[in-house]
Amino acid sequence: MTVSIRNRAAVLLVALAGLVPTALDAQVQSSAAASPDSTTSSSAAEAKSQPTAAADDAADPVAKELAEMRKQFQSMKEGMQAMQARMEQLEATLREKAGQKDSAADPQADAQRRGLLATTSKDPGGIPIMPGIFPKRGNEIATLATPSPQSVPLGQSAFPTAQEAQAPPAPAVDTQTPFADADWTWLNGNSRQHDSPLDSKYFSGEFRADTFYGIDFNQPKDHSMGGSSEVFRNGEVQLEDLSIGGDFHAGNMRGRVLALFGLFSATTVRNDASPAVGQWDVRSAYKYISEAYGGYHFNVQHGLNIDAGIFVSYVGLFSYHNFDNWAYQPSYVSSNTPWFFNGVRIQWFPTNHLKIEPWFINGWQSYNKFNGHPGLGGQLKWTPNSWITVIANQYGVGNDNVGLPHRGRYHTDDSIEIKYYERPQVGNGINRMAFTFTGDAGCETGDGVTCHGGQGPYNPATGKGGPKQSFLGYMAYNRWWWHKDLFGFTLGGGQINNPGRYLALVLPVNGADAISGTPYFSAYPGATFKAYDGTATLDWMPSQFTTFRMEFGYRHTNVPYWSGRGGITPPGGNNGAPANYVCSSGTTSGTGDLATAQLACGGPNNVWFPDLRKGQALLNFAILVKL
Repeated sequence: MTVSIRNRAAVLLVALAGLVPTALDAQVQSSAAASPDSTTSSSAAEAKSQPTAAADDAADPVAKELAEMRKQFQSMKEGMQAMQARMEQLEATLREKAGQKDSAADPQADAQRRGLLATTSKDPGGIPIMPGIFPKRGNEIATLATPSPQSVPLGQSAFPTAQEAQAPPAPAVDTQTPFADADWTWLNGNSRQHDSPLDSKYFSGEFRADTFYGIDFNQPKDHSMGGSSEVFRNGEVQLEDLSIGGDFHAGNMRGRVLALFGLFSATTVRNDASPAVGQWDVRSAYKYISEAYGGYHFNVQHGLNIDAGIFVSYVGLFSYHNFDNWAYQPSYVSSNTPWFFNGVRIQWFPTNHLKIEPWFINGWQSYNKFNGHPGLGGQLKWTPNSWITVIANQYGVGNDNVGLPHRGRYHTDDSIEIKYYERPQVGNGINRMAFTFTGDAGCETGDGVTCHGGQGPYNPATGKGGPKQSFLGYMAYNRWWWHKDLFGFTLGGGQINNPGRYLALVLPVNGADAISGTPYFSAYPGATFKAYDGTATLDWMPSQFTTFRMEFGYRHTNVPYWSGRGGITPPGGNNGAPANYVCSSGTTSGTGDLATAQLACGGPNNVWFPDLRKGQALLNFAILVKL
């Protein structure tokens, strides 16, 4: 039908081009034949004065009318050409819709099926809103209005020009898909991409590469750094994170898998002690997976998702992947809180600006369940305006210490992100400024510790009393963008106070991890751990897929914690017994008790100690890529 209409318009255009001038000329000739003056002019007079004849023609009202009608016809011709171009554009739109008919049967489900999602968390796949960061075109087709000839001034076209007809309509605002009515690429913890080059009908691919070179000013001789969740080797080029995978979507089915390689595949699993419970090597099972889940989307209000599997954590604002973050090394309230969860989540979107998400998980950053209780938690995300985001994460009930079935853990992690300056991207000056603030508080209670203290020493008979075991911290960051988002600069940092050290990262002395622990930095009720840090980060972003980053940071603790010049590796290398003290010869003492180790090693001076410092200055360079 549309091809027939276009052909008819083309035929009409050709006919008008040929017939109208002929009709106009005929009208002039008819008028000339009816005029007595036109038949009595002599050839001698014509030869005598051609300019005079031309002036007479210009003054002739018939010739003048002919000239005006020719102008109108030319305008009509341009208008017909514009109409033909517009019809071709509409035909292309209809063909595209016909090819996508099966997926467009439910626009809401189709919009929420995709997995490249806008979120503010360590989980870049937590919110089904790919259209939230990519402008979504409206489904409406603009009507080409045709004014009446009486309403158009003489000599002007009654139709739009070809350029006007071919101009695309303004993108419609998506008020159905959650968080899709604004650009959230400015958020910390969120991808800054506007395009998804690996997107297709049933699969949206994802590729990430994070390579860094770190300089620790303490210069540990074994090139090993502890206490970090991001930088692990000194003076070496290292592949931090290589992730390959993406999101599957067919109808209302949802699924995501992201394979993990590089240092993250070793450093993430070593921070979880739950594999010590029972059998099966779950560390090997999950080592090369950062995310893997499947689920279903329900068309309820603005969307309802149910997913089960392993998820990247929301707690701590910063994304698991550094490409999404304003800084490379996050402060402690992000670095020392969970990076993944294993369980079930429900994402409910009652409005397009609100997400309510409960969790049923195995525990606090755990592949397995530590004791009898699972962990319960959830997130509330609210975006009342395009310049503000509020995130509230809560966790509780879980018994997250191996061998301590009655010790419960509770934690709240709450963030606000505000974009307080935005201007059009003109010139090379500052075009955007934003800041974030995150506050965390938590505690453990039972089996020898309390949330608030003041209950006296622990009484094993009643299970009450014991020292205070808690976590209190904050972090704040401010970012500036300039030169049309080509450059970004971030200043930030934070502090924590963690009596009991239950969230302090275990130092990798002699190969220690969360299961073994280390006697050189042990966690026990009453142990103190206070820390602060600060970073300055400069980004060069030549494209939306690549970031070149330079960052200087300083971290300080109240107890020796950071690798010094002597390093954290025993003489001769790791001896396979990280839970014990090491003798100066490099052999194990066979005990984690210092007095006993001194006897076993032949005296107090024969026990080896790592070189630990209270401060660390670090300069990082990184190349970050995401497709």
